[in-house]
Amino acid sequence: MTGIFEPFLHDVFAATMATVHLAVRDGEEVLYLHRMQGRASVPIVSTVGSRLPMHATGVGKVLLAHSPDDVHDRVLANLVRITPYTITRPDLLEAQLERIRRDGVATTSEEMSLGACSLAVPVVQSSDGAVVAAIGVVVATLKGDRQRLLGALQVAARGISRLL
Repeated sequence: MTGIFEPFLHDVFAATMATVHLAVRDGEEVLYLHRMQGRASVPIVSTVGSRLPMHATGVGKVLLAHSPDDVHDRVLANLVRITPYTITRPDLLEAQLERIRRDGVATTSEEMSLGACSLAVPVVQSSDGAVVAAIGVVVATLKGDRQRLLGALQVAARGISRLL
């Protein structure tokens, strides 16, 4: 199924030269459906088919912000520290989730992997407006390139949404 979305992911990769992810929520975790990276990509732990904690990844935070209340509550009750920068205070994470719902974009800074920051946006099902996936990039820093990265992600997310 991810094959039909691949041209959009290629476009993001070509525009950013960053690692690109397409992910969905699987229970209380993020399931990575697709990953594209190049030789210059920062080292990360995700692989296609892997599951990671939602609270520590950009795509996961997007999905957590739009998850059912019971999933939201269980995740916030079990915030495990992965790096020294992982957010483990429910009040801080909840404030981030509010911003994600309001602004439509999530960021992380070395929360899953040291030396890696991420930016992610929701993929919305056009028929009912439900967030069904997230697309994100992983880079060494978000300084300077944030708008370019965000623009590429938003264009791709809209394109994928049209196919759903």
